[in-house]
Amino acid sequence: MWVIWIWILITVFMDIFRSHDLSGWAKALWFLFVLFIPLIGVLVYLIVRGGSMHERAVQHAQQQDQAMRSYLQQASGGSTADQLDKLASLRDRGVITPEEFEREKTKVLAA
Repeated sequence: MWVIWIWILITVFMDIFRSHDLSGWAKALWFLFVLFIPLIGVLVYLIVRGGSMHERAVQHAQQQDQAMRSYLQQASGGSTADQLDKLASLRDRGVITPEEFEREKTKVLAA
């Protein structure tokens, strides 16, 4: 039971500070309200701001997903066209065989 309560408190605190539509003073007041009167503070917060809480969580998850995709694209060495150009260059120089080229091309296009 305590684990769930602590999880709810942490979620509410994270939402308070993640919210861009609250000023600094409003964030401080919500934080203090939830900190000093936890049960009532959490209930009031969820009633007043619970609907937009989900929207902010979804927006945050989308931002994290976009950042991860951007990082993976940079770390993977570029776009699909860049990878195909590199493979063609390796094939043309004789580093890989045409069969290896086709196999790697299939992997790149499948990703």
